[in-house]
Amino acid sequence: MMTRLFPFWAILVSGLALLLPGPFLTLVPVITPLLAFVMFTMGVSLTPADFGRILRRPAPVLAGVGLHYLVMPLAAWGIAHLLSMPPALATGMVLVGCVSSGTASNVMIYLSRGDVALSVSISAFSTLVGIVATPLLVRFYVSAGVAVDSWALFRSILTMVALPVLAGVVLNTFCHRAVRRVEPALPLVAMVSILLIIGAIVAGVGPSLKEAGPVMLLAVILHNGIGLLGGYWGGRLLGFDETVCRTLALEVGMQNSGLAATLGRLYFSPLAALPGAVFSIWHNVSGSILASLWASRPIARKDRSC
Repeated sequence: MMTRLFPFWAILVSGLALLLPGPFLTLVPVITPLLAFVMFTMGVSLTPADFGRILRRPAPVLAGVGLHYLVMPLAAWGIAHLLSMPPALATGMVLVGCVSSGTASNVMIYLSRGDVALSVSISAFSTLVGIVATPLLVRFYVSAGVAVDSWALFRSILTMVALPVLAGVVLNTFCHRAVRRVEPALPLVAMVSILLIIGAIVAGVGPSLKEAGPVMLLAVILHNGIGLLGGYWGGRLLGFDETVCRTLALEVGMQNSGLAATLGRLYFSPLAALPGAVFSIWHNVSGSILASLWASRPIARKDRSC
């Protein structure tokens, strides 16, 4: 129940970070370890069988990952230019567009009666592809006037994403019983970690947020909306059923924005972390609304077959 209220907690923590930035600024040095821990909790929820499903059912998985890395980076770049965003914010937008699917998408897909197994497969494959795709896409889409250290981005994604996820999968594989005992608490612990990351980032960009807030929120809403629509109608154009299309919508539209915010702060500027922080709040709000709407609209039996 607590994790379903994530949008509320994220807004509350963001407000507190703006009013009382001091305590949250002390968390800035641990942003990277916190993100690595979140990715570890995602790995603990996976097994080698989740990756095996990619081979058994490649078409929708490849479609989801392909749409994700096609629609979201291009949409981020287009929106940043359309709204004439300054270089730091535009870079942050591109970072949000170029990271892998968000871990919250699995919960939203479950609530919306989508295909949870497919969601897990897309999230896992998207994370693996992102190790290489994210630094390359950032280099491609970020303004030529902004220095991008692609190799440093690759190393960070390797240490903050790939290794923690792998460690989680290994732990789940060899210590399955022990993991099952603590698993119910992991979503809450991961949520608290993400909230601390958001709080630290918002506290660091408080003055800039007050100035750029309206434009930033508009950009994030447009970006997320394009992702949700692109995933759903991309699935329709590819001939997938309603269950798969709902899954693709949320997998494409929901980003690992905590990673984007962390990379923005590490390699560009505190302002470049702002789009990731705002996206972390908004995509959970929109995802919850969409999941509730779809949950109230059962999928007809004829739409369940591929």
